[in-house]
Amino acid sequence: MMRALVTEREPRVTDLPMPEPAKGEALIRVLVAGVCHTDLEILGGYMDFKGVPGHEFVGVVERSENEHLRGKRVVGEINCTCGHCHYCTQDMPHHCLNRTVLGILGRNGAFAEYLTLPESNLHIVPNTVRDDVAVFTEPTAAAFRILEQFDVNDEDRVIVLGDGKLGQLVAQTVGLRTNHLVCVGKHRWKLDMLRGLHIGTALVEEPIEPGADVELFPPL
Repeated sequence: MMRALVTEREPRVTDLPMPEPAKGEALIRVLVAGVCHTDLEILGGYMDFKGVPGHEFVGVVERSENEHLRGKRVVGEINCTCGHCHYCTQDMPHHCLNRTVLGILGRNGAFAEYLTLPESNLHIVPNTVRDDVAVFTEPTAAAFRILEQFDVNDEDRVIVLGDGKLGQLVAQTVGLRTNHLVCVGKHRWKLDMLRGLHIGTALVEEPIEPGADVELFPPL
């Protein structure tokens, strides 16, 4: 048995059976789990999810057919795909019609002592990266996804609307490609963190130069 946070009618901590990894999956002992705004929305009924929430984690592989993974500290991609639907065969697995999503859709998540994920979803954490840093891998990967979808270069002017957690990460990642970036937000103390990284900022009531090559609207 293991302890886990379960969301049903209301969140509660309870005992659950240990998860059993399917073929090609690993059993992971959770070391650290991050709380995302999506998790808070799930507790309020988002996605009508019932089970163990949580999708940002660092853990140690306890069981795996892949000896290279056993005993290693890992993070994981949260989308678990079928590999044979239309989108998977077109090399678009993020749109898999049959996917489960860790702690969000059809798969228990990281607010438990153990979880399972496909071995192909796992990435080994270097020894030089602390748990409290590695746990940001999933939201940081979401921010870097923007650079896969948009060809941002140093000549582009980019406006990031929002200074929340993901807005911070988006501004920092996109700022690696262009110096012509402004993050617009409501909180001076949050914007000051970006200013300390030499990223342009503005409060919502402050005027900025109109027009941009790319405008980004990260969720909270």
